[in-house]
Amino acid sequence: MKIAVVGTGYVGLVTGTCLAETGNQVTCVDINEKKVEMMKSGQVPIYEPGLELLFNRNISHNRLSFTTNLQEAIKDAKIIFLALPTPPGGDGAADLSYVLGAAKDIAKLLKEYKVIVTKSTVPVGTADKVTAIMKQHTDLEFAVVSNPEFLREGVAIDDFMKPDRVVIGTMDERARKLMGELYSPYVRQGNPIVFMDERSSELTKYAANSFLATKISFMNEIANLCEKVGADVDMVRRGIGADDRIGRRFLFSGIGYGGSCFPKDVQALAKSAEENEYEFRILNSVMKVNEIQKKVLVEKLKKYFKGDIKGKKFAMWGLAFKPETDDIREAPSLYVIDELLKAGASVVAFDPEAMNNVKALLGDQISYAENQYKALKDADALLIVTEWSVFRTPDFDLLENLLKNKVIFDGRNLYDLQKMIDCGFYYNSIGRKVIE
Repeated sequence: MKIAVVGTGYVGLVTGTCLAETGNQVTCVDINEKKVEMMKSGQVPIYEPGLELLFNRNISHNRLSFTTNLQEAIKDAKIIFLALPTPPGGDGAADLSYVLGAAKDIAKLLKEYKVIVTKSTVPVGTADKVTAIMKQHTDLEFAVVSNPEFLREGVAIDDFMKPDRVVIGTMDERARKLMGELYSPYVRQGNPIVFMDERSSELTKYAANSFLATKISFMNEIANLCEKVGADVDMVRRGIGADDRIGRRFLFSGIGYGGSCFPKDVQALAKSAEENEYEFRILNSVMKVNEIQKKVLVEKLKKYFKGDIKGKKFAMWGLAFKPETDDIREAPSLYVIDELLKAGASVVAFDPEAMNNVKALLGDQISYAENQYKALKDADALLIVTEWSVFRTPDFDLLENLLKNKVIFDGRNLYDLQKMIDCGFYYNSIGRKVIE
């Protein structure tokens, strides 16, 4: 099947590449000429494990191509995916200008029936808005479908190729048949394609991400209470996670959620509720808890140094909002860095993938190390902010030799408490006993 994908950001590029992998002819279109030329030459503009292999394989087999020409991209396509940014506006609502602008441009170019798919995360009612704006510019038949993505950065290829479920919102039978045909190779193991109306599909994505964010904030609240009452959040997590009604996933405490999805989607759903005269009290609390949690490591640090960290030097392991990505959008690291700099401290950071993105944002406000150990030299303490695998089994003897003080503040609970006792470190994590 011939497919067009409008937008080559994270979602668009993964979507286009994975659709090509099952034999479809995919053309990705983007207005950024430099980016398009880079992709034509085989360079992947984002970091995502496994993507580069599929990307180059499908280019070499002429199943994946790139252009800046919208007309060229959609000419023979049966299905057109809109994978465009929907950033939060000043009031928290999703900005649909990119999506609606593309819909308008596509409508003017239509020559026959096509299926227009909103792949971006969009508020309820967006399909109606896309339909309305397209009808202003064409009399030809078309269908607008909602097909939200459920891709986790770091494992996005597996998520697309072997999805838990595929959600498709459409009341158009022709579109339903085409979308079912397109996704059938990805659900051969029996995972469902869930068809529904467009509005329900749009809300499903927001509801899913908001629920997961709620689980994270709930466990962070439990962790904070554990520290007050002398309980261990890891034990609590295992105890409640064994209940099938709760499940084991998204129960790890830490220093808050970040990334391109959870913060934006929770905020947008709360805003959508407000616009419909409904106060979403749980989500308002989730956002408040998360903002506080992003700074909890700094509060622990200040308490240890008796309120004065001016002139102190801190090593930071991890900058990305999660491991296996270079994404720093709403990353807790940025909040921690901001607080430390405001207090007069200095930061030397290491991250396996995200340092260039932080350099582009912060420049020389902090220092960057070639590897995790070079960040430690003469630091007053180590802060662990992202749970990269490479940080899980460090050389603790080397840590002791390089750090000025044997002090670790762990925002991701990477290390066993008994191990820290045996090594003689001061170890302060989240929701667990402080080792002194």
